[in-house]
Amino acid sequence: MAAIYSIMRVIMANFIPAAQALDLLGIPYRLFEHASPPESFEEAARQRGQSPQQIVRSLLFRLAEGQFIMVLTAGPGQISWKRLRAALGVARISMASEAEVQAATGFVRGAVTPLGLPHPMQILADESVFVPNEISIGSGVQGVAIILKPTDLQSALGQFEIGKFAV
Repeated sequence: MAAIYSIMRVIMANFIPAAQALDLLGIPYRLFEHASPPESFEEAARQRGQSPQQIVRSLLFRLAEGQFIMVLTAGPGQISWKRLRAALGVARISMASEAEVQAATGFVRGAVTPLGLPHPMQILADESVFVPNEISIGSGVQGVAIILKPTDLQSALGQFEIGKFAV
């Protein structure tokens, strides 16, 4: 049975952008596939055996036409627009539209991941992301999450900025 699971993981990972990126870096993770689409953020956490604070959201913001930044935050909390604008040194910023999210990342909302992006992008991470011992992030595929240690996410991200961006 363990051999079948290993084979299935290899096959599945070949189609999951975040898994491909982590495999290339030799970073350990677990794949979690939801049996059915979660009705809420809390249900997604419950299905994964996690608290809501362990789920990392990858949010895309538009700085200017065709210029985006990704902000990672833990749990269902909100991003502080004031803190984000101050950190970026800009007066205006807006959430990317669903079409912009897909065009800039290649992923649909709900599956966005900072790993395996088609083009380099500036990434900011709220300090809350690195508090739990284990976190989950989008995988690039709807209904599939990546579970890993925050330190492993840090290694996988490479160059990024940690700050206090959440309310």
